[in-house]
Amino acid sequence: MSISNPESRTAESSPRQEHSTALRAGSIGVLGILFFVLSAQAPLTGIVGAAPLAAALGNGAGAPGAYLIVGVVIVIFAVGFVAMSRKVQTNGAFYAYVTAAFGRKTGAGAAWLALLAYSTVQAAMYGLYGAACSGLLASAGITVPWWLLALVTMAGVQVLGSMNIELGARVLAVLVGLEVAILLMFGFSVLFKGGGPEGLDFAASFAPEAIASGAPGVAIMFAVASMFGFESTAIYSAEAKDPHRTVARATYLSVGIIAVFFSFITWMLVSFYGPSHVVDAAGAALESGDATSFVIGPIVEMFGPWAGVTAGVLLVTSLLAGIIAFHNGINRYLHSLALRGSMPAVVARTNRHRAPAVAAWIQTGVAVLLVAPFALLGLDPVLTLFSWFSGLAVAALLVLYMLCSLAVVGYFRRERVAGQHWQTLIAPALASVLLAWVLYLVVSNFTSLIGGSAETAAGLLAAVPVVFLAGVLVEIRVEKRVRILELELAG
Repeated sequence: MSISNPESRTAESSPRQEHSTALRAGSIGVLGILFFVLSAQAPLTGIVGAAPLAAALGNGAGAPGAYLIVGVVIVIFAVGFVAMSRKVQTNGAFYAYVTAAFGRKTGAGAAWLALLAYSTVQAAMYGLYGAACSGLLASAGITVPWWLLALVTMAGVQVLGSMNIELGARVLAVLVGLEVAILLMFGFSVLFKGGGPEGLDFAASFAPEAIASGAPGVAIMFAVASMFGFESTAIYSAEAKDPHRTVARATYLSVGIIAVFFSFITWMLVSFYGPSHVVDAAGAALESGDATSFVIGPIVEMFGPWAGVTAGVLLVTSLLAGIIAFHNGINRYLHSLALRGSMPAVVARTNRHRAPAVAAWIQTGVAVLLVAPFALLGLDPVLTLFSWFSGLAVAALLVLYMLCSLAVVGYFRRERVAGQHWQTLIAPALASVLLAWVLYLVVSNFTSLIGGSAETAAGLLAAVPVVFLAGVLVEIRVEKRVRILELELAG
């Protein structure tokens, strides 16, 4: 069975549609999707934010190996994910896959979890973006509150999100290219110099005993957070050129590039400081209140002050690229839900650019609502907004990964697809077990991840089952309303 371009139940009962709901098919290729995914990773942000924490609180010099382990887990997950993308083609990704296997109610719960994950991680990025941009302007003698910068950027992202997707992909290609370039420039410079004071010690970072040292679970947890968003390859299937091949190629390319890139750059950071000194260096950066110095400091030392200023600017653009990528992803989730009748039909409307314009406005409104309380209460945007919501997003997404892997098994067992046992049974079942282990590590270390109290951690984690259940209950109500409408029309 194949599900393609599903129509909403409301639309089916209507004699005609006055507004377009179609996205622009065939408008984005492998590289375009790849840039959306890499933008969601925000490479410079991921390295600057996660590397000092993974080294200081996790497994020290073994942190680069944690990225490879997470990469292997995600590749195993991607096997079933890609197999599902070839059977279920829609821009809803998780929602569509879980619905195809377990029905609309469970699928709606998964969709709400996806919206929770993407909306909170985007809000978290707005917090870090506002703080970084405000700090950058302050260094030039200009004082602007972080929340005002965030609001102005929301307006700009709204405009971009309502235009054609090729333009968004081009903007992201430039931003991602610049931040990747400066990191690779640093990485290869250290590599060609033969490392730092202790040379290039491969075993110190990738040997099993090195990876297992200290608290490897913490390092793995931050590695998962840094790889957030690769699954958005399937979100763009309705707009992809040749979806069967494009989604598969973009998924494997993104997972491979992300895992190798993060592992390589982190290894070069370890080599720069030396395996026996990297934990102290990371700890000192955290204690100084400027964790970015763990990464920015070596870049300045290698290339001079100009590189530090450039890296600071690119950190801001890195966050902006991630914000744009998540804005587009959330729009398409909302659009897919509306097409399937799980949200008001108006949400599915597209504009003259074939972009989900109504969904874009809703997404921007949600971003304002999530960020506003932190601004009004005068809370630190990094220590609260960024830390709390990024942790919540990771927990929600891991649950979605598990649901998706189980959906692959359930769907292909029901459809009785011959052969392909690795893609349809073994890999997704193994991925479910591995992801459950990673989720356990995240939950057990959640208070450390968000840097908050145990009460705050418990409240944030409780949001995951509550939002899932809310999605199920709303879908039950929608189905009940549709049945009543059908009976009235039949009578």
